[in-house]
Amino acid sequence: MLSESGTRDAGDRIAITLTVNGQRRQLQVAPWTSLLDLLREELDLTGTKKGCDHGQCGACTVIVDGRRVNACLALAVMKDGASVTTIEGLSTGSLHPVQAAFVEHDAFQCGYCTPGQIMSAVALIEEGRARTREEIREYMSGNLCRCGAYTNIVDAVESVLNGTPVRREAAE
Repeated sequence: MLSESGTRDAGDRIAITLTVNGQRRQLQVAPWTSLLDLLREELDLTGTKKGCDHGQCGACTVIVDGRRVNACLALAVMKDGASVTTIEGLSTGSLHPVQAAFVEHDAFQCGYCTPGQIMSAVALIEEGRARTREEIREYMSGNLCRCGAYTNIVDAVESVLNGTPVRREAAE
């Protein structure tokens, strides 16, 4: 609801609870707030990128309750009670194996899509459905890379799926 001054009334906010990167958060959000905007603007987790804002590029991919989600399409209020993992919560002290594989295989160029690519790859691996390069490409097809690092991205994901060790210097 707009007030006489034309701004949103604070009474429009809804209480939700999310566990974000392992930390329980109680928040007040406007009903129209996307999960992406909540993460970036309210929680200052800017690793999750805003690309197209239409669910077509995958730059905003996060993991919600173990599933890949385009955060730009999810309303924060619809995720009340959920567990959300962003790129910031993926590693604790050392690189996650997928992050290390992206470094090892030079699976990024400009880096803008990289957080979404990595989050999608982590979920893909945890889902356990992709076993071949073709399946990796199919399951990663919702994540666009304008620089064209697709071959290297598939190499990185395949190396983690196959348990190929990452060289020590790439993991540090």
